[in-house]
Order: sequence, then C-alpha cells, then structure tokens
Amino acid sequence: MSEYDYIVVGAGSAGCVLAARLSEDPTVRVALVESGGPDRKQEIRIPAAFPKLFKTPFDWDFSTVKQSALGGRELFWPRGHTLGGSSSINAMMWVRGHRDDYDAWAGAAGPEWGHDAIVPYFRRAERWAGPTAPGTVYGTEGPLHIAPPRSPSPLTADFVTACREDGLPFLDELNAPDHSGVAMTPVNQRRGRRWSAADGYLRPAARRANLDVLPHTRVRALAFDGDRATGVLTEGSGTLTARREVILSAGAIGSPHLLLRSGIGDPGELRDAGIEVVAASPDVGRNLQDHLSFAVTLHCPRPVTMTGADTPANIARYLLAGRGPLSSNLAEAVAFVRSTSQPAAPDLELIFAPAPFVDHGLTPPTEHGVTIGIVLLQPESTGRITLDPAHAEPGSAVRIDPGYLAAEADLRCMIDGVRHAERLLAHPALAPHTSTPMGHYPGQVDDGRLAEAIRTGAETLYHPVGTCRMGEDPGSVTDPRLRVRGVRGLRVVDASVMPRITRGHTHAPTVAIAEKAAELIRQDARG
Repeated sequence: MSEYDYIVVGAGSAGCVLAARLSEDPTVRVALVESGGPDRKQEIRIPAAFPKLFKTPFDWDFSTVKQSALGGRELFWPRGHTLGGSSSINAMMWVRGHRDDYDAWAGAAGPEWGHDAIVPYFRRAERWAGPTAPGTVYGTEGPLHIAPPRSPSPLTADFVTACREDGLPFLDELNAPDHSGVAMTPVNQRRGRRWSAADGYLRPAARRANLDVLPHTRVRALAFDGDRATGVLTEGSGTLTARREVILSAGAIGSPHLLLRSGIGDPGELRDAGIEVVAASPDVGRNLQDHLSFAVTLHCPRPVTMTGADTPANIARYLLAGRGPLSSNLAEAVAFVRSTSQPAAPDLELIFAPAPFVDHGLTPPTEHGVTIGIVLLQPESTGRITLDPAHAEPGSAVRIDPGYLAAEADLRCMIDGVRHAERLLAHPALAPHTSTPMGHYPGQVDDGRLAEAIRTGAETLYHPVGTCRMGEDPGSVTDPRLRVRGVRGLRVVDASVMPRITRGHTHAPTVAIAEKAAELIRQDARG
C-alpha cells in the first residue's frame, strides 16, 4: 500500500520515535522510509566496536568542503545509514545538556521549549538502570535503556580523582539541570550491549499492522499539490502519498537537503540550480553548528589501556556476560568546565577515554595510550548546508561547510580546554599512566604552536544541528510546532530544528524533540 496518513523520512533517533508513537493510534497508517538497510551487524551491538562502522555501508561517509581555518582540510563526517541512524553507530552517550540550553530554545521558539517544559519528554524516553533511587532525575519506564558504564577501566576512576582534586564537583547524576563537574558517562546500553532508537522504539512497533518500515528506500524529493506536501518521490518505489503529513527526520544534513532539492530555500540559489521554487525560505541549510574536538593523547607506559582489548578471553567474557572492555563506549567519563572567559554555564567538555583515540578510531592502535577529548560546546562559528553546484544532476549532491573556527574566540576556548586537560594529565592520579605525546597533540608547547596543532588535528564530534531552525520569527525554517513555514502538511523533526547546539551530546535532545513532536502532531490532527 502506497497511501499513508503519515510518512516519516529517516529512521534515525527522531524517526524511530515518531514511527513508534504515531503508530500507537491503530486508526492511522504510518510509513517509515529509510535509505539504509537493517541494523544487522555484530559491531552495532558491541559498544567498543563502533569505530569499525565508520566508512562502511552503515555510514553515509560525508565529507566537508575544505576548511580554511583548519589547514584547508576536508573533514570526515560519519552519519548513521541504517535503522536507528546515528544511534546505531555512535558512542552511546546519553547527555541531555544544560538548563541554559533549553531556556535559550525558549527564547527562540517559546516557553514550551524551555528546560522545565522539555524534561518530561526526556523522562518519557528513559529507562534508567543505574544504582540511584528511582525518580531522582531519570525516567524509569521509557523505551531507551540507560545505565552507567558496565566495566569501566581503573584509569577512568583515576581521571575522576584528578578532576575532583582539581576542584570539580563529582556528579552522581550527570543529567541534572546543571552538569558542571565530572561524572561517569550514562550510556544507551542494556546488559552491556548497545540499545539504539531502533532497539527501543522501532522493533516493538514494527509488529503493528499499521506501520510499514521501508529500508533501502531513498527519497529523491517531496511531492506537492500547490503549497501542500502530498508525499515523497522515491528511487525504485515510486510515489508514496501522505493524507495528513510528511515528516522529515533525515538529520541536519538530509532534511535541509531534501527541502532544497524540493524547492524550499533561497529562491535565487534554487533557480541557479534549476529547481522550481515552492516556498521562499532563505534560512534552509543555514545556522549549521557542530561540536569541534581535539584529542590530547599521551602514550601510556603500562599495558593497562584498551589497546588490544579484543583478546579471545575478553571476547568470551563479553559474549557470555556482556562485561569487560568490549562493553566500553570508550568515552567512559566526562567533565563539563568553563573556559577562562568564565561564562555562566560550561563551554568546554573534557571526555576521558582509556585508549588512544586517533583518526576517529579508524586505525586500530598498536600502542597503549590515554585520551582527553577537548570539545567546544558553544561555538560562535556557524556554517551552511547547500546544494553542490558542480554536480551533474541538479540538487542531487550536498555541500557541507561547517565554518569551523571562523570566530577567533572558538580557537581561544579550545586552547583553554587543552590547558585544562594538560593539568589533569599531570595530576598524581594520572601522571603514572602518561608519557610522550601521540597523534596530533604536540605536548606542552606555547599557544602559537598549540593553535597550529588544533588547526591541523581538530575533528568533528559528530553533532551537526540547526539547519532547519525552529523559531517564532518569520525567518525561521520551522515554527514552534516544527511545521515548515510557507507550505502545509510538512514538518521537520530532528536535530536540524535546534536553534542552538546543546552543551552535551545530541542524541538525547533529538529523542526528546521527537517525543514532543509526536504529541504536537496528534494534537494538530485532533484540530
């Protein structure tokens, strides 16, 4: 059947939520369209194996354009290309962000997006399995399992000790409204295995007769009747029709790309690309934000890191009990700190990995090492998603320009983060486990040489957002109910609607957005 009430494009963190929640109503028919295939691969289930999924059929394997402030480099941008989307290939970190993040959203899109208003949607998604008393922060009955690291490295405890003795508070609950301090990383796992949005939401819902999950189905463009979205044009499956709404959940790259190639964007640029204008919306693709990261990695003189963790004994321990180093997400602890500019909320994240995480983990390390990843949480620099004018077929290719470090303040903040990491690594708790620099980290050098190392070695932390920003202003791409301005019957529900990137990781807020959106969609259907 090719006619549905709702068509959801993209089976990632948001799309799985929407497909499950909308199909709870047995009177509607829902299609979930995904260009990738099923999530049937052992490395998806094994937390420590997530880098092995990069540059495979489970990854879109995007690249940015050359970044002038990063030595002219084109950066690798992995994005999930399977059921579960990036929640099937990420590091499983469940980090809501800071209260100020959502209060900033409220300033852009209204009070219903403020911190206190959105917390119930996090709790609706969460099934906390940690040791703390129920109801303190997390929900306990949602579809997504969340737990502390199952078998953390002893080095991670040393990192926490170094942070505490450096003056950072230890947080029993990382996802409290103010996450300033250090904590073990909450992860999306069940019994030591990855628990993606597909696991929590889609698999139980897929048994319903009113939900069709269509993998290996790529959407070429949206179909319109005048200013109303009526369905999607697919490669190989023809046209799918939506009686009520089409909902884009293709992510911060895919959703603006589909809008642009379907005629919603800057009119001049669309005409230059040979695309008929359906609605003028110049901000489509703009406001691109991402977390830039730089790895401070040092050799470890002792064989106590995760290098070489895939021994037969560890594999057996993992397969039998879901424990051991293979249950690690690598990023076992995090600290949220303020730079020397002393902002009101943390502007840096320090991620500890008991392993040398270099080049996205694509090259398995042969030497022991530890890493503190420096993450720029609130970049002033923004970029843009556009159509690639050099491609032979108009609108078929996408151009990604994050504009990294265009603002000098971003580089200064990252230098502050490296200096903080250096202080922690020299602490008595960690110093016995560190020696000479690895990777792009040059060691303790002056600010000028460090700035050059950051420019030549910084990489994405995989968190693009903002390209279909929501807002109350008429220039926003989507309104506060996530409806695309200028057309009817079309919404965007994914990380692209965030007006400002969160101080944390983007999977959790994307799930919360989708939980809220499902409620909005049901309300609007009732009139």
